[in-house]
Amino acid sequence: MLNQKTILLTGGTGSFGQKFVELVCQNYQPTRLIVFSRDELKQYELQQRFSKRDYPFMRYFIGDVRDKDRLYRAFKGVDIVIHAAALKQVDTCEYNPFEAVKTNIIGSSNVIEAAIDSDVSHVINLSTDKAANPINLYGATKLCADKMFVAANTYSGGSQTRFSVVRYGNVVASRGSVVPFFLKQKEAAGVIPITDERMTRFWITLEDAVKFVLNSLQDMQGGEVFVPKIPSIKITDLAKAIAPECTHQVIGIRPGEKLHEIMISAEDARYSIELDGSFIIYPTYIDYVNERARRAEQLGGSVCAEGFVYGSDTNPQWLSAEQLRSSIQKLGY
Repeated sequence: MLNQKTILLTGGTGSFGQKFVELVCQNYQPTRLIVFSRDELKQYELQQRFSKRDYPFMRYFIGDVRDKDRLYRAFKGVDIVIHAAALKQVDTCEYNPFEAVKTNIIGSSNVIEAAIDSDVSHVINLSTDKAANPINLYGATKLCADKMFVAANTYSGGSQTRFSVVRYGNVVASRGSVVPFFLKQKEAAGVIPITDERMTRFWITLEDAVKFVLNSLQDMQGGEVFVPKIPSIKITDLAKAIAPECTHQVIGIRPGEKLHEIMISAEDARYSIELDGSFIIYPTYIDYVNERARRAEQLGGSVCAEGFVYGSDTNPQWLSAEQLRSSIQKLGY
């Protein structure tokens, strides 16, 4: 689907963006792959790895999703947009709420407007498990963005632009994630700070996240929220995997943090179907009783039961400390 297409990636120098560029350069031949971000240093560093000399389709645009005029210029002639730009740190968003709203909500609105007016064919918004029943500002802004992207399919009127959402959990070893933090604490003090010993999280690698987005891009019709089936971990098992010799210090849950994460709430389940490797949440504006049953049958899946919840604590798939250690070592840690 990416061959001979022009693709633009907002937030293109982030952890997801860098892995996306790597996999596209390895496996596809797009007409152009545009990295759109506001960080000139990270763009410079990415250009050293994926230069226009070695990959003639690469393009680099400095810009911010808050700047609608710049988006309109960048979206000219674009076929596919992957919207990854966001303020993502829970603590940062809690203490800088207006900035989170400007980037995650207003910036998303700008992406939608520019995509429709530029006749972009497919747009995928990257979401997070924190958008399901959010308790922190980051999750709330991402839920708003999810709703906006789903609604954009009707808001667009006669436009052919299709919008969908991909929602997944914590990405292993991404910037600001717990793995490099635990390693840093191990080296500095020999003590691993644990917020709560009962805490669980979903677990996905950057490569698997990118591959799931590419699969969703292939399958999307517009309006879906795609959710991968991924394993859960216990935070204590992760600490044991990274630093079995270290002691643990319980420091308490931080502002805006959940004990467990969910990716499909009981309310979402009424609009959801289950497939072999994923779930799909359909928009509330369709006839979900008849339509989701028809789509489940068409895709070889089943409708989710009333009251079903896909949570990190009730997930049937788990990784042990030994499996986590092996996974982390494969990532080069």
